[in-house]
Amino acid sequence: MEHVSAVVIGSGFGGSVTAYRLAEAGQRVVLLERGQPYPPGSFPRSPAEMGRAFWDPAAGLYGMFDVWGFKGCDSVVSAGLGGGSLIYANVLLRKDEHWFVHDQPLPGGGYESWPVSRADLDPHYDVVEKMLGATPYPLEQVPFDDTPKTHAMQDAAAELGLHCTLPPLAVSFASEPGGTPGLSLPIVDAGYGNIHGGGRRTCRLCGECDIGCNDGSKNSLDHTYLSAAAHHGADIRTSHEVKAIRPRPGGGYEVDYVHHEDLTAKKGRPAVETISCDRLILGAGTYGTTFLLLKSLKAFPGLSDALGTRFSGNGDLLTFLLRAKDRNRVRPLNASRGPVITTAIRLPDELDGVPGAGRGAYIEDGGYPGFTDWIVDGFDVRNDFERSVKFLWNRFTEYFKDTPDTNLSKEISDLIGDGALTVSSLPLLGMGRDTADGRLRLKDGRLAAEWTSETSEELFNRVRKTMQGIADVLGADYADNPMWFRKRIITVHPLGGAPMGAHPGEGVCDAFGEVFGFPGLYIADGAAMPGPVGPNPSLTIAAQADRLATRLLEGASAQRGAGGSAAPPATGAEPVGGTGSPGGAGNGSAHEAVPGGRGGSSRHTAYGAGSGSHDGTRGPSSVATRRTSLSFTEEMKGFVTYGETDTRIGELADGRRHLSFRLTITAADTDRFLAEPGHEATAEGWVDAAGHGGRSPVERGTFNLFVADGDNDRRLMKYRLFYTDGEGRRRTLSGHKNVLHGPPTRIWPDTSTLYVRLLDGHVGADEEDGAEIVAAGVLHIQLTDFARQLTTFRTSGPDGAGKLLDFGRFFAGELWEVYGPDPV
Repeated sequence: MEHVSAVVIGSGFGGSVTAYRLAEAGQRVVLLERGQPYPPGSFPRSPAEMGRAFWDPAAGLYGMFDVWGFKGCDSVVSAGLGGGSLIYANVLLRKDEHWFVHDQPLPGGGYESWPVSRADLDPHYDVVEKMLGATPYPLEQVPFDDTPKTHAMQDAAAELGLHCTLPPLAVSFASEPGGTPGLSLPIVDAGYGNIHGGGRRTCRLCGECDIGCNDGSKNSLDHTYLSAAAHHGADIRTSHEVKAIRPRPGGGYEVDYVHHEDLTAKKGRPAVETISCDRLILGAGTYGTTFLLLKSLKAFPGLSDALGTRFSGNGDLLTFLLRAKDRNRVRPLNASRGPVITTAIRLPDELDGVPGAGRGAYIEDGGYPGFTDWIVDGFDVRNDFERSVKFLWNRFTEYFKDTPDTNLSKEISDLIGDGALTVSSLPLLGMGRDTADGRLRLKDGRLAAEWTSETSEELFNRVRKTMQGIADVLGADYADNPMWFRKRIITVHPLGGAPMGAHPGEGVCDAFGEVFGFPGLYIADGAAMPGPVGPNPSLTIAAQADRLATRLLEGASAQRGAGGSAAPPATGAEPVGGTGSPGGAGNGSAHEAVPGGRGGSSRHTAYGAGSGSHDGTRGPSSVATRRTSLSFTEEMKGFVTYGETDTRIGELADGRRHLSFRLTITAADTDRFLAEPGHEATAEGWVDAAGHGGRSPVERGTFNLFVADGDNDRRLMKYRLFYTDGEGRRRTLSGHKNVLHGPPTRIWPDTSTLYVRLLDGHVGADEEDGAEIVAAGVLHIQLTDFARQLTTFRTSGPDGAGKLLDFGRFFAGELWEVYGPDPV
């Protein structure tokens, strides 16, 4: 029997990220993907091709659309190398900070409790965004400015007083990061090649994201994480469908699979083969992973009773705006121009401090993927009427059978037509915090779902009402999708089924995805989500997978120290993610998605990453240079007043505005940092200035710890952050903490209070005198944030634990110098 270090099942956002991280660390990884690879140019387009583009091996279909029908909802997922990224709409939004809830159990069993926080995931969000090339739609540049649906959404949001943004998209609009956007430009190789061996071109605004990008413009997982994983030696096997999993006698796990070698021949069932591994990562998607675990219950005695629970559709709701008009003239919306999604309207949540708002949601514009024509054909009874009636009648009769066929792929394949929406129509996509009270079960060997829209009716009504308001502003008719009359939804974001939790009574796996009671078995996909993400969940799933991989490698490193197998060095109780966000403004840590040469002496920029860098090194590089880096993350919040120069007045003035930042502070060489009087480190992250463009990446930042200032018993902690606000104005945040002689009771207020001034332009320390002060105020670190900060200290390099101890002694010694008793 073949045996490897790790088997990853599935190549979606969980499986791809984990496979890359493990392969990059030198592990022997085999990834099993049931579907086929889809190089640019191979995605189906004609009606005949689309008719076979569905996954149903029993019917001889091996395409990428896997359509499921359950009680209360229908669902579309993907089979193919790259998983859901092949058909998703590229949106990379982070789960809102206040939406990581801890609900109490409901009588019907529906609640969500997130054992992770936004602070836990932020570093991992940074590194995934960098790898996937997150960038907003370049609406201000020609020819991208000619996108009517985007302007229409912005106009409607402004009229209704709603917050509308251009969300980050995993799409290449320019040949290389930071380049000038243009249509159909050749994309520069990322440095790790491409798993398909072909070239790619930038977005040509064809609106085909959801049916596969034939230009390779989407930075889908096959072009990014999977190509990087293959570059580092991962064995990626397509058309390999996993059938069963079980613990292996003596440790590890065994995986049974079949290889669909010939996708055209009519033959019997393929033979079942088996592979064993030390670690098994489940990334087969919400349905695939939950189905495998449910089928394998006898092999996993003691698996949590939470298996199958917390299922939700992430509040997905599809509706349509039809026949838009402007002063009795047709208002062109041209939904087929541009990426499928370009805008996001956010509806606030009562958790955001908006009383009575209810559960939060997002509304996004949609495009015209041919795959969804079957949904909207019902609006034109002249088009494919006979096939539509046949389809609806067959589905109607299915609901009265004892064992309804939950795989809709064959029926949808027969239904597909070649209709198109008109120039004045626009699909709207809603999603949000629905109630995670659904349950996945096995029924006669099939996967069945119990879910109802009734417990989320308030959310859906709010979203539909807002969509109707958008329709009114645009002079359009509003239409629910044809299945809403039965209170059914269509979801492309199924979540839950094997949720994470704080203990086995609450979840199947822990906060790092490891299954309770089964060491080395991990859940890396949407099945682990304990409730709805709210916005598009792909980024959150990928960030959690990156966090999982860091913890897994950390554990492997500890085993190596005890005589186990090799893995990269790491320290710390909780893994953190990458060292950069787009534009080089990320949160530093011991891991960065850098698929360039392992063992090299410099960092390589991952595909779609910004140009920023810092002085840290990792892995073999650190050992070679004998340097050990140290990093920690700090978040501070407070108020400033624009037009004020005095910090204390600025904190309390009536016109004050919120200001906050989140930084990862990294000393590339701990010994040097402690020895030099400036004690300077790099600071990466973001500054959030309310009313002035919101969150902006730090373009360059420095931090100085305990700088002597005048008297021997006075120290300063200095911060200098360069950023550009939302209106394109360059700003400098200049701040300091006063560490002054006094009783020990002053330690907390002194070290947790930052006096800040915002300066016009990017102003160096030696240029600050005479610089224009734009705003002034005070920031504080909250006690809960400080407690979290203590868990973020990380080292990378030789003798990490010793260097961390050296830093602690230095910090305590400096505090003693300032706050200790006066010499007698």
